[in-house]
Amino acid sequence: MLNRKTENLLTRCITENKENVYRLAYSYVRNKDDALDIVQDSIYKAMTHIELLKNPAAMKSWFYRIVVNTSLDFLRRNKKVDTMDHEMIETYSPGTEDVYSDMDLKRTLEDLPVKYRSVIVLRYFEDLKIEEVAEVLNENVNTIKTRLYQALQLLRVRMKDDTSKEIT
Repeated sequence: MLNRKTENLLTRCITENKENVYRLAYSYVRNKDDALDIVQDSIYKAMTHIELLKNPAAMKSWFYRIVVNTSLDFLRRNKKVDTMDHEMIETYSPGTEDVYSDMDLKRTLEDLPVKYRSVIVLRYFEDLKIEEVAEVLNENVNTIKTRLYQALQLLRVRMKDDTSKEIT
């Protein structure tokens, strides 16, 4: 009976967080189809390994960790190829004038190393607490705090550099 209850909890967790999970996968691979594949693989892994979940209350962070690990595995396997979808091509194509500062932030965020980007995405875009981010990334809370600080510093510096380049 516990197994059925846990499966129902997982199904609800996946359903309630489907957009967030997709966005999380997309933040790693930056390709719609690959992100969808990662989400599908993550759901399969979660369903087939549900017995490994010791605390059903930690379902969301457990599932997010599966998504992060599946995304990282995907990146390792496909290291040699960095594809772009049509939206990204249009964003970077010449003749497109970028007048939105959030696009600059998006580009700058994508240029960050994965360890910093992960922390920013989970903390600010997925609205997880520092402790939850640490659990998802399987890191110490202080490590996450340090990475978050460093990531924000990098973003500030890069955004400032981009702004000063536009002015000159």
